[in-house]
Amino acid sequence: MNSSWIDATLAWIASHPLLAGAVIFAIAFSDAVIVLGAIVPALPLMIAVGVLIGLDQISGPYAVACATLGAFAGDGLSYWVGRRWGDRMRGFWPFSRYPQLLDRGEVMFRRNAFKSILVARYVGAIRPFVPAIAGMANMPFARYAKASTIACLSWAVLFLLPGWMLGQAYDAVAAVAGRLFLVVALLGVILGLVWAIVLYSYRWWAARVDIWLARLLGWSQRHPWLGRYSVAVFDPHRRESVPLAVLALMLLLLGWGWFALLMAVMAHGEPLALDLAVHQVMLALRNPLADYPMAALASLGDWQVLLPAIGVGMGYLLWRRRWMAAAHWLAALAFGLALTKLLGATMHVVRPPAASSGFGFPSVSVTMATITFGFFAVLIARELPGRTRVWPYLLSGAVVTIIGFARLYLGAHWLSDVIGGMLFGIFWLLVLGIAYRRRFNRSFWVKPAAWLFYGSFLLAAFWYAPRDIATKLAKFEPAPEALHELDARQWWIQAWRELPARRNEFDDDQRWPLDVQVAGPLAPLQQQLESQGWHLQAQAGWEQALLMLDVKTAARDVPVLPATLDTHVESLLMLRPGDQPGEMYALRLWPAPARLQPGNTPLWLGSAQTLHFQRYFRLFGLWLPLRGVDPALHALKQALGPLPRRDDLHPETDMQMLLIRSDTVTAGAAP
Repeated sequence: MNSSWIDATLAWIASHPLLAGAVIFAIAFSDAVIVLGAIVPALPLMIAVGVLIGLDQISGPYAVACATLGAFAGDGLSYWVGRRWGDRMRGFWPFSRYPQLLDRGEVMFRRNAFKSILVARYVGAIRPFVPAIAGMANMPFARYAKASTIACLSWAVLFLLPGWMLGQAYDAVAAVAGRLFLVVALLGVILGLVWAIVLYSYRWWAARVDIWLARLLGWSQRHPWLGRYSVAVFDPHRRESVPLAVLALMLLLLGWGWFALLMAVMAHGEPLALDLAVHQVMLALRNPLADYPMAALASLGDWQVLLPAIGVGMGYLLWRRRWMAAAHWLAALAFGLALTKLLGATMHVVRPPAASSGFGFPSVSVTMATITFGFFAVLIARELPGRTRVWPYLLSGAVVTIIGFARLYLGAHWLSDVIGGMLFGIFWLLVLGIAYRRRFNRSFWVKPAAWLFYGSFLLAAFWYAPRDIATKLAKFEPAPEALHELDARQWWIQAWRELPARRNEFDDDQRWPLDVQVAGPLAPLQQQLESQGWHLQAQAGWEQALLMLDVKTAARDVPVLPATLDTHVESLLMLRPGDQPGEMYALRLWPAPARLQPGNTPLWLGSAQTLHFQRYFRLFGLWLPLRGVDPALHALKQALGPLPRRDDLHPETDMQMLLIRSDTVTAGAAP
């Protein structure tokens, strides 16, 4: 990935440190000003500034001073506004429309004025309003300034500190996390988006649905043609009539939306452009450390996890004689499973290259998880008080989102498969859920049902999800790229230049030069290196990676973390102690997208690295590759023995290249 814009930004900051301080001042000032502070996203901006401090692009004390002064100035302006206009502010927009903006801060201020100024600095909802409330209350400026100074200084340090530490440990984060960090961050953003959609759409719908139903009922009874049938159809003594009519309308509208997506997928005849784009992004994010947890999360939608929770929840309903609740839930599950299976068997949709048989539109796992958790949320939400009714829906959205994201990451589905499964599940559970909620009003005790259902789900998840991860991952192994053929003699002479010269990574520091190419099987090369003191390291997973956190573990016992090349982990990782303390030589080899002819000889791309062991914050240690001239390549040459080899200079990187033939152990010239 080209990071020239990052380099340009860092160069500008290094050349204009005073202007960088002005930017920090403006961020802190805007975050503290009344009303404006509720809009400015100060936390991510301050973390970004902290990263630049950790990278030694900005002076830490200078940044803290600018942030403190900016926050103090913004708070001072808010204090002046409150003192100048007092209670008349309540008549100004936005306080006239949203009085709670001042009310929440005022409640805290009345409890303890001095403490409220300190606490409000860390509570985004009231941070820009408490100083104005202090001014409205005519708090002495000297007392206010003392509290504000302490609050602004501590806020500046604490908000810059996470990014500061991240910047100092940037190399460690890039080596350990790399794409894993991007995967986790992307999942977090999507979960936050789903949380906001569920929360605010629930509140919006709850505030309007009764009014709309009443208006629809009144209009239908006044209509000259519908009026003839309104008494029979909307008889208030037949409580099921209105819900069924409303459900028919909802089914028509929501079903139309899902049917439109279905037709778009079928008519297109090939993956949608958005499907392909998302699939390529997820494929680029594949890495060994994320593969294992994502395979576990994807299995949360399997019947081995959902069925125990359904069985326990259904059993509780039957035990409590909630026959209709159990019947509606069973109908929702049965119809959802039947329709998704029918569509999968009768409708041909081009599947992702990595998907095994059984995947298609819509996603069965996503659909069934949506219906399972969604209908249970419908069952228990009606028994909860006030705003707490939304949390079962939030939990349902989080579980379904995690399952869908994990399956997208693994390449099991297109985005349209996941969205189609969610939409169909929501449509169908709305049909039966609203019918149940409108018709049956018997209540039951929520806590036992919730504990049994969610507890069974967690127990089944912890039992099944971590099992046979390797087998699950094998189902989602990315399809091999089409291999192009190279003439063996031409490769040895100059065709090796056609292969990639660097590792394709998001960060330039991780774009290691691919300075080794090997033709032939890996076993002879491994045997030769082992005879010269090198040793093989198996791929390190999460259990081995945790040794980095043990400060008592010696450097030689800390594993070298795996690395990927075009989603493939190393096929061979050979290590040898270096010539200096705390150093190690490494050879990483990945499959190349080419074969040599004649003979269909496999070809491998590799990187020879000198690794240096380094500890960060006395908490964890890891092996990091040194930059610049690498003595590991020289050590590798000396260990090759009779294996044919040739040195050359790569025209793209101007670095030494080592070509090795392992398909013969006979010394002599290669073909």
